[in-house]
Amino acid sequence: MNVVIYSTKEWVRVAFDRTNEQHGFTLRYLETRLNETTVALAEGADAVCIFVNDIADRAVMEALAGHGVRLVALRSAGFNNVDLHAAAEFGITVARVPAYSPYAVAEHAVALILGLNRRLYRAYNRVRDNNFALDGLLGFDIHGKTIGIIGTGKIGGIFADIMNGFGVTLLAYDKYPRDDLREKDVNYVSLEELYSRSDIVSLHCPLNHETHYLINENSIGLMKDGVMLVNTSRGPLIDSTAVIDGLKRGKIGSLALDVYEEEADLFFEDLSDQVIQDDTFVRFLTFPNVLITAHQAFFTREAVANISETTFTNLSEFSERNACTNCIDVDSGYGGTSAS
Repeated sequence: MNVVIYSTKEWVRVAFDRTNEQHGFTLRYLETRLNETTVALAEGADAVCIFVNDIADRAVMEALAGHGVRLVALRSAGFNNVDLHAAAEFGITVARVPAYSPYAVAEHAVALILGLNRRLYRAYNRVRDNNFALDGLLGFDIHGKTIGIIGTGKIGGIFADIMNGFGVTLLAYDKYPRDDLREKDVNYVSLEELYSRSDIVSLHCPLNHETHYLINENSIGLMKDGVMLVNTSRGPLIDSTAVIDGLKRGKIGSLALDVYEEEADLFFEDLSDQVIQDDTFVRFLTFPNVLITAHQAFFTREAVANISETTFTNLSEFSERNACTNCIDVDSGYGGTSAS
């Protein structure tokens, strides 16, 4: 099988070459992202492998089919960047990596909470400058606080398990509540109640038509003054303009992001010598109570290995029987699952 791999970074190449020793596929690595301009580079391939910021819309799907591509293999859990209906129409199968390491993302969310609360990023820079003052570094005890978890799939469930060890009250919202989490003192409530009671709100839900801009002016208005908001799921879950307004008013006391709604033009690239043109993102950087990482929550050795192994399992199964365990049904619609 001939596979063209878009959005290649060194860690992708190393992991994929190692896994491919067991499969013997012909791999062609491209640093460029998949879009309508670069889709021609897939000519002659049986499959393309893409990541979260590649674009596989209708025009791209039609072009891929014309180039002979039969499989789009995502190396991610979410698939909101893929037009599933167009894929079905043009006879292209779409597969994903449904679970690579939910521990990685959940642990990163906790790290963001701790780093943001205790201002570790500011403290680190101060000490390097021989500044040992504590002004501006005051945090709060997480113990005894109320944590709101939106989405209790695999990642949200593990996040709940970790936070339980801090001695907190756990509130959760999910369309499909889990009895095993209820047994661990996770209390399922309405979104309105979760917003109004939580000291920290952490997002672990998929991006779909129901959750797009889930965090908006109205939902922020229901939250406690000084709430901490954490998003390690998908950027468009929050309305950036509304969140910036909440930060300015002090309604949102602190914000941690590992994803951003317009991240495709920023994340995974070294732009240190350039002027960032995204005024909204630059505005986030001006707040001392905002902590941003560049979509790295998934990035552990274990997760990368699992992404590689599952991707090649998908490729192998499709090569052998034109189907695979992790193929996505078009009826799944826009977005991922609660395990994203």
